[in-house]
Amino acid sequence: MELNTALLITLEERFVENMSRHKGLDWPDVQKKLEASPKKLRSLNEMEQSGGEPDVVSYDQNTGEFIFYDCAKESPDGRRSLCYDRAALDSRKANKPVSSVMDAAAEMGIELLTEEEYFALQELGEFDLKTSSWLKTPDAVRELGGAIFGDRRYDRVFIYHNGADSYYSARGFRGSLRV
Repeated sequence: MELNTALLITLEERFVENMSRHKGLDWPDVQKKLEASPKKLRSLNEMEQSGGEPDVVSYDQNTGEFIFYDCAKESPDGRRSLCYDRAALDSRKANKPVSSVMDAAAEMGIELLTEEEYFALQELGEFDLKTSSWLKTPDAVRELGGAIFGDRRYDRVFIYHNGADSYYSARGFRGSLRV
């Protein structure tokens, strides 16, 4: 079976199983957009292969784009133990991680979730109960050496901070993709 065909089947199954994430949207409309966007399909495949379980979460009426988020229950397994960005990676003298979330996201062709998007994701279910996910960090925070991440504990969503050069086996990142 062709890679794109297998991916489309997986995405359709996830779409049907999680209709509460995308009320009012129809799979044939999504599939038509995906089939016309090979680069976006490649990015979705990267999200899928790294454990993100991408799914449609909304439709932007202004741009005509479907919006996908990583909807895995925990931060994607294949995207953990990374510091925040290239500057943070380069600043580490010892015990460097293999990459940074910003580099990995760029290679995948996706964007990190923002705080607002992370809160929207958490309205669709309970995510990151045991893990945490780096989030797109405001420039003012990053300029001071920090980066932000989120998780869900005690039945609420928390946004925290850490040094951008830190990395943990239970912290990955979630992405978004517009198609």
